[in-house]
This record gives sequence, C-alpha cells and structure tokens, in this order.
Amino acid sequence: MAIPVINFSKLNGPERAEIMAQIGNGCEEWGFFQELLERVKKVASDFFKLERGENFKSSMPVKLLNDLVENKSGNNLNNLDWEDVITLLHDNEWPSQTPGFKETMTEYRNELKKLAVKIMEVMDENLGLPKGCIKKAFHDGDGDNAFFGTKVSHYPPCPHPDLVNGLRAHTDAGGVILLFQDDVVGGLQILKDGKWIDVQPLSNSIVINTSDQIEVLSNGRYKSTWHRVLATSDGNRRSIASFYNPSLKATIAPAPQLVEQANSEANNEAYPKFVFGDYMSVYAAQKFLPKEPRFQAVKAM
Repeated sequence: MAIPVINFSKLNGPERAEIMAQIGNGCEEWGFFQELLERVKKVASDFFKLERGENFKSSMPVKLLNDLVENKSGNNLNNLDWEDVITLLHDNEWPSQTPGFKETMTEYRNELKKLAVKIMEVMDENLGLPKGCIKKAFHDGDGDNAFFGTKVSHYPPCPHPDLVNGLRAHTDAGGVILLFQDDVVGGLQILKDGKWIDVQPLSNSIVINTSDQIEVLSNGRYKSTWHRVLATSDGNRRSIASFYNPSLKATIAPAPQLVEQANSEANNEAYPKFVFGDYMSVYAAQKFLPKEPRFQAVKAM
C-alpha cells in the first residue's frame, strides 16, 4: 500500500475540505481506527472530570477574570489562556487515577509518532527532497533523538468569552503537529489573508499543522500558520495536540536543494541556520509575538 500523498499547501485554500478528507482517510489507512480515537476521547474526558474538575475553579485565569468583571475595568485578559492542560512525555509523571488513561494514551502516542514520520516522508516527496530528509534533520542525523510530546487540553465554559482567549494566537515552534480536536465544541481558528477562519470539527480526524521548523526547512514553501482557540460560553472543549519536534541539538536550515531552486545564494537565504535549542530560548519569550523577528533573533546568536 502506497503512502497517501497530501498537498498540505492547499490546507488554507478553497480545497481545504478535500485535503482534510484526504488526511482523515490517510489516518484511517495508517492505523487511526475509530475505536482507538473513541477510547482516547473517553479517557481524556474522564481525566478532566475525575482529576482536574475542581482545580480549574480555583485557577489563576478564573481568579483574574472574576477580578476583572468585579472591577469593571473594561480591559481584557491578554496575557493568559482559558485552558487547563497537561503534557505527556515519555519520562514525566502521567495521571494515575483515571482507568485506562496510561494504556490508551501510550498506544495513541505510538500511533501518532508513526503517522508523523509518514507525514514527513510525504513532505519530502512533495518538496522533491530525499526520503527521510526532514526526519534526519530533526534527529540531528541518524538515530532517534527527535522530541515527541503530547498536550492534552481542556477549555471549560467561560462566563465572559469576550474578555479572554481560550489560547492566544501563535505559531508553533517545532515541526509537525497532529491535533485530535473536539468534534462537537469548536473554537479553533487559523489566520488566512488577514482574516480568522474557523477550523470546523470533523469527527475522528487528525488536523495536521506545520510549524516554524518546517517553514525553515522548506525554505518558506510550507508556512507555519497562526492559529488560536476562542473561549466559548457553552460546552467543554477538549483537544489533544501531539508534536514531533527536532532534537534541541539539531541544526535547522533550509534544505540546500530548495535554496538552489529559489536561485538564492547560501549567504543570502531568507531563513538562517541555527540550533533548535537556541530557537526555543527565543520562542519561550516571544511565543505570542510575530515569528519573523524570532528568525532574525536566532540568526544573531
């Protein structure tokens, strides 16, 4: 069976629905069975109910929003998100009180990692690069040094969604993002031609998002996309974002073949060469700011 070839550059255009359907079909062909996704939804929902339900009520976003409304200042909460989140890594502590959580999420993460590798191979082919080129860059050569993490998020109903974001607008720092978003409660938007566009929930599908390092490696062919999550007054929105990122020691630069295609001299490349760990240091302070100055800042390091 051939790997499905999907033109990711059309995700933000009029053919978005068709491309999204192709991604959905590809996920099913490569192991994303409905039964597994249904189990993932269940354990994520159970976790936030059993282990986190009361925590958010006493969290900083709730406190600051209540203070803002009580003081009637007319301001918005621009520096925080209406989000409850945990991050799953291979070596950190996972929830232990929710039945089936660890087993289900371990299986899910294994499948997502396989899919991320296949997506990178599709990108290699579409960009005219040797098979494994992007993966090799992420791993800083041969071996298994890339970083894979999973962020499990809950966006509770917000009493004043006009005053706070579910998740502030940003581009992602790393490589390939695979998002299993809520198929009932919306809120995810992408920025296209200066306008925010809703990403409609699709049942049991994976949304693929290319991030800053893919933009650099592709020499700008694949742009990292600005996106955000709106706070909503109704429903509990849950999403699970898995990210396949370069090793912190990996050197990231535009693929030489793509620089040649653009008729650019090596010392005049639009994107600099840098170590990903250095980029993350810049990103930590500038996540919600324009991405172009981040590239320039890391160039000077």
